[in-house]
Amino acid sequence: MKFLDLSKVHIRSGAGGGGAVSFLREKHLEYGGPDGGDGGNGGSVWAEAVEGLNTLIDFRYQQHFFAKNGTPGMGKQRTGANGDEIVLRVPVGTELLDEDEETVIADLTEVGQRVLLAKGGNGGFGNLHFKSATNQAPRRANPGQDGIERTLWLRLKLIADAGLLGLPNAGKSTFLAATSNARPKIADYPFTTLYPNLGVVAVDGAEFVIADIPGLIEGAHEGKGLGDLFLGHVERCSVLLHLVDGTSANFIEDYQTIIGELEAYGGDLALKPRVTALNKIDALDADERGEACAALQAVVDGPVLMMSGVSSEGVTDVLRAVRGQIDEDRLRLTPIVEEVEKWRP
Repeated sequence: MKFLDLSKVHIRSGAGGGGAVSFLREKHLEYGGPDGGDGGNGGSVWAEAVEGLNTLIDFRYQQHFFAKNGTPGMGKQRTGANGDEIVLRVPVGTELLDEDEETVIADLTEVGQRVLLAKGGNGGFGNLHFKSATNQAPRRANPGQDGIERTLWLRLKLIADAGLLGLPNAGKSTFLAATSNARPKIADYPFTTLYPNLGVVAVDGAEFVIADIPGLIEGAHEGKGLGDLFLGHVERCSVLLHLVDGTSANFIEDYQTIIGELEAYGGDLALKPRVTALNKIDALDADERGEACAALQAVVDGPVLMMSGVSSEGVTDVLRAVRGQIDEDRLRLTPIVEEVEKWRP
């Protein structure tokens, strides 16, 4: 399944059916009077967050969603049928934006959340509705109201507890593969990761979700590289795990580049708690590790951990540091299975 996190859709609610102008004409009824029924209401367009979806790829192949019109009213006081509504099934974490791509209409963050995008038009009144003491035979009826037509943008922001940050080839995908069942693409060239990956990580009896996004480069907040397209996926995270390549000749500048992009992106992204880890220490000796860690510690506001996604050295300590920044209500505790002594004769 291909990953798609931004899609444009065109929706239109159904128009209401017109009211009927009719008079009762039956053999044994001397005073029949008006009996025109009302028109049916047009169908509405809704959006609902559902389980089992993690991409907007379905909206790549269908962008137009038009609800049914209401049926006109008929004689003998028959009301027209209502038009069928349409429900756009979207993944949890989908933002609904107006055509300007800035105005947020709704943010669906929980399964089952629904929002009305376009209300169907009301059906028109038949002439029976206008009967009064002074107007016993009205010959007018209302037309149905028109439907609402609008263009919207759907933007998916993945629901994750922690997000991975770093330059291309910082070892984010290797870390995710080593700590979870996720199998992201891993290679020795930049921008191996082309779309976000999610992995469920367990440590000390608790599980949480980590999101791996494509590597950032300088100018990502302006659209350079792939980072600007996917930084939104870590906006919902409680903590950011910043991996710094310890084998890079300019790892201090690498760290400052990522921090600068977070600040330039705006919002609260730069204010989120961060855990900084010096990665790929398996390729460094003891002296090089100490020097690199001390140099990075001088510019980092907080502790610097050392780890290797390849050898798994220090990975548990990093996971514990990340877990400590996540609210307890977001963690999923794994049941503890007690060992039962086997029966012996």
